[in-house]
Amino acid sequence: MPDPVSRPTAATSADVARARAETALSLPAPLVALWNVTDGLLTDAGVSVYSAGCIGERNTTYEVAQYAPGFVLIGDNSGGRGFLLRADDPGSAVLSSDLGDLGPEDFEVESEDFASWIESL
Repeated sequence: MPDPVSRPTAATSADVARARAETALSLPAPLVALWNVTDGLLTDAGVSVYSAGCIGERNTTYEVAQYAPGFVLIGDNSGGRGFLLRADDPGSAVLSSDLGDLGPEDFEVESEDFASWIESL
């Protein structure tokens, strides 16, 4: 399986609209642009970018709105570490955090921007 592995189809506009409604956030433009090409990613190393269909559930499960307001959880490393973006900043750095502690004061910068992070996968 090549790395990264993408889902075979793009997200539909209905999927993106549902993701916006479920997260109650303005989703970052670079994430939506990715979904317009492929609905999420999963690499051989286990790094995932959530699909439009599951991002709402993941943000609800990890209570992102409560513990990290203004951020959106966009993926994880399949090992307990999540990746986040600022919802209102199209140029947001990609940040990471232990999924059991989503306090923004503990976030670490993974990449200065989403596009660079995607390319590094």
